[in-house]
Amino acid sequence: MSEHPSHSELIHDWNRAEGAVPARAVEFDDETLRDGLQSPSVLDPDIDTKLRILHLMADLGIHAANLGLPGASVRQTSDVTRMCREIQDAGLAIAPNCAARTLATDITPICDVADKVGMPIEVSAFIGSSPIRQYAEDWPLERMVRHTADAVSLAVGRGMPVMYVTEDTIRAHPDTIRALYTTAIESGARRICVCDTVGHATPAGVRALVGFVRQIVADSGEAVKVDWHGHRDRGLDVANTMAAIAAGVDRVHGTALGIGERSGNTPMDLILVNCVLEGHIDHDLSRLPEYCRVVAEATGHEIPINYPVVGDDAFKTATGVHAAAVIKARAKGDAWLADRIYSGVPAAMVGRGQGIEVGPMSGVSNVTFWMETHGVEPTPERIEAVFAAAKESPRTLTDNEIQDLIDGL
Repeated sequence: MSEHPSHSELIHDWNRAEGAVPARAVEFDDETLRDGLQSPSVLDPDIDTKLRILHLMADLGIHAANLGLPGASVRQTSDVTRMCREIQDAGLAIAPNCAARTLATDITPICDVADKVGMPIEVSAFIGSSPIRQYAEDWPLERMVRHTADAVSLAVGRGMPVMYVTEDTIRAHPDTIRALYTTAIESGARRICVCDTVGHATPAGVRALVGFVRQIVADSGEAVKVDWHGHRDRGLDVANTMAAIAAGVDRVHGTALGIGERSGNTPMDLILVNCVLEGHIDHDLSRLPEYCRVVAEATGHEIPINYPVVGDDAFKTATGVHAAAVIKARAKGDAWLADRIYSGVPAAMVGRGQGIEVGPMSGVSNVTFWMETHGVEPTPERIEAVFAAAKESPRTLTDNEIQDLIDGL
């Protein structure tokens, strides 16, 4: 290694040991204001807050947003209408879509809003597709195919783009998947969405399913895009989404902080971070913490302290050995090095910085660093007093506690 190694020499990336996944264009559909609000434990934000969230989505380079289900209520229709007008008036680079069952009673209200505001709204028409759902609902495949053809034809006939969504695709039979998607494509759908509605998938399953669906599209001869929509019941949501991207989907779905029904959806924030790290996108994520904070406050959702990237502890260390490594890296005058020596995600990517705390697992270097960064001269007496207090404490010391100890000497 040279005297001044390049950044590429400092990290041997085993993630690419079997060959890097080629960087490819990928789009994002934010489901925070629709699927995210189906969580039984969150609040439905007021319209002004929804507009603020919509602006943050656009600032993060998110391409589309599901604005709700107009067929559900008068308020849903009103909010969707207002958000569409905001997209127009503010010139937001984000495309609206709305959810609907494969029923005219759900699809017609979306078309009516689109006509009212004078812009197309992608109709996200969904139907259950797995055998377990078919059995519970007493749905013969013939009826599902008929509903699919009627629903897609209705929306296309009203001039709306259609994303045809099969719920629980990951547990559906291949013949059913082929019949439903082929019907939807023949009826005019130009986007289809593969769903892991109950969080059943593994990355291997995702690769197999996406490959199968892409072949259906190829067999159709039409220019149809493929989406991936995942949930986190098994905790494989982000891994599955990255597998879907590698398998060739065009767009992936998520919600801020992964809010959603049961254990939630795939977190949009973590999808974006991983897509930047993997080279799929080059978006400015400096407003990502704000996006997460605003959604959390608006929905009454508490961000776990150790939540990746935006949690309070995401870039903090109080361990002596780890802190010493960060301090030594900073002493070399290399911000890149200091931001990665003990972090797989650079804090600067999201407008944050590495933090060094003082606690029972800390070393003298933690205490010295704290004093230097807080304008306090690190005399031996002060260092000894704070270090001793930290060792007796059951937790990290607050800034006020450390300052009080110094002032009391």
